Order: sequence, then structure tokens, then C-alpha cells
Amino acid sequence: MIPSLPAPGSPLASRIGLTERVFAGPRMRRLLGAVDDGLAQVEAKLAVELRVTDALADATSRYLYEAGGKRVRPLLTVLTAQLGQGVTPHVVAGATALEMTHLGSLYHDDVMDASDVRRGVPSAHVVWGNNVAILAGDLLFSRASQLMAQIGERAIRLQADTFERLVLGQMHETVGAQPDDDPVEFYLRVLADKTGSLISAAAQAGVLFSDAPAEYAGPVLEYGEKVGIAFQLLDDVIDLSADPEVTGKVPGTDLRAGVPTMPYLLLSRSGDEASLALKDVIDDGVARIADGADPAVLDDALDRLRAHEATERTRRLAVDWSVEAVAALAPLPDGPVRDALTRFAQVVVDRSS
Repeated sequence: MIPSLPAPGSPLASRIGLTERVFAGPRMRRLLGAVDDGLAQVEAKLAVELRVTDALADATSRYLYEAGGKRVRPLLTVLTAQLGQGVTPHVVAGATALEMTHLGSLYHDDVMDASDVRRGVPSAHVVWGNNVAILAGDLLFSRASQLMAQIGERAIRLQADTFERLVLGQMHETVGAQPDDDPVEFYLRVLADKTGSLISAAAQAGVLFSDAPAEYAGPVLEYGEKVGIAFQLLDDVIDLSADPEVTGKVPGTDLRAGVPTMPYLLLSRSGDEASLALKDVIDDGVARIADGADPAVLDDALDRLRAHEATERTRRLAVDWSVEAVAALAPLPDGPVRDALTRFAQVVVDRSS
């Protein structure tokens, strides 16, 4: 069954909590209507493209889609398309393909990170096992590539380059920083590849596939990557939230799985005795969890990390990247699209946990 679209009067942009803050003001009204219409087209195409005749493949590939999601990447594609001819069929196809790529990466991430919950539901590998979850992600990547092939060579190149960076980012995160690497700089590079690459591709797709002026492609690419890094840094803060109803995941999922996050890395750089002692407690807890201990052994340590100054420093770092993203928009014409992109970068780091 294809999920129904939001009822009239419930715009998609509103559903992801952006209407009042990103599209506020009289001159934004027309832009909001165009964005809502474009997102509705992407949502409808997603519902169709995710259908598979095989019953198991259909259930698994649609699983995380039906669990919800903010559709941040399609929003950026539809928004930057307003710099050109608007929401063309190629824009819709590109936005759909990149969202499917994002969905596919979530299946793989949850397997690799042993995450049991995603978007408030059991992860796919918990329901069907690792092998089926990985294959479901592969199927989504394949479907996304088929869509991009329908657009043409530049879309295929965009998809291939983005996918390469996603894989490299995941590979580097898995292997970890090497002795010659600065851990913080290494982590930022991982974020640029794992998160920034897909968001920047989404922003650039709107320009490329709407035939907007070519000189806008570079600025929105830089903007998207910096917004992606800011987005993920703020997610590191939200990951420490004590409320899984907000995050849709178990608090501290990444750290419990042994994946360093920016608050942990900044904690490691703190020179005071209490901070180093807290780092040792976290390291010990991660090792015990890897040996089969209850993940709850880290609950108290994560509570302390959430209140630590390193977490607030992470929030401030996210704001810095957001400011840089806005600066990258300088070559774009003044108007509602640039205003909305600016506000979007600000909203990304103004989310609460």
C-alpha cells in the first residue's frame, strides 16, 4: 500500500517544522507554495519508486521510508531549483534518487553501528537480520542509480561522485583516525564525506536539473557541504539527549557503539583531571559493551558528558559552520531563495534535543 500524502492544509514543509522559521514573511508565501508543490511531487515519486514486485524486497526497501523522515535533502533540491526553471521532472527525479540514496545509507549505517532503533522503530537489521538489511540498502542504491540514469550523464556523475564520498566517509569512520591524523580534523573530514556530500549534492541537483545559471552550482555545493557538517555536529549534541521520543534513537547510540562524536573528541582534548577521568569511564564502558555488557553501563557517563562544556563547544562549532555556509551564498542573487537558504542554515543549528 502506498502511504498517503499529507492531508490538504498540512504542507510538507510544515510537516518538517520549517514553515514559520524558514519561509516567514509575505515575500516567502509564493516560494513556500512552490516548495510544497515540489515536495509533494517528490513524495509521490518516492512512493512509486520504492515499490517492488517481490514481497520481501518491497517490505524491506519501504520500511524506513514509511517510518517517516524530515526530507531535508529533497527540500534543498526543490528550493535551489527555484533559481532556475523550478521543479522540472528532472528535479523531481534527482531529489527522489538522492533521498533513496540517503535511505539506503541508513540501512547500512545501522548494521555497521549495531543501532537497534531508527526513526522510532526497530532498525531493519533487527527485524530481518544483517544480510537482508544490507541487501535492502543495496536495492535502494540501485533504484537511485536507475533514476539518475534517466536524467543523463551529469546526473550519473553526480550520483557516482556522491556515492564514492559516502563510502569513503564510512570507511574512514570505521577504520578511525591514524596516528598522524588530528582526531578533530579527521572527524570533520568524515562528516564532510558522510553527511556533507549528500546534502551538497541535493543542493547542487536543484541548480543543475532546473537549468539555473551555471555560476550558482559552486556556491550551493559549498553551502550544502558546510550545512551538512553543521547539521551533523548538532546531531552529535542531540544524540546525547535523554529523550528517545525526540531523537528516534537510543540516547548515545554512536558512543555506545564505539563511534567517537565531537563532544567526546573535545572532551579528550580537555586537560583537566575530571574530564580525562570521564573519558576513561566512557572508554571502559565502550569496551565492556563490545564484550557483551548491557549498554546501560554508559548511562551515567553520557549524562555527565551531556552537561560537560565539550558538548556546548560542539554546539558553538556547529554555529560556526552554519555561518560559513551562509557566507558561501554571497554570489547568489538577493531574494526569497537566498533568504530561505540562509534561514535554513540557521535553523539547522537551532534545533533542540
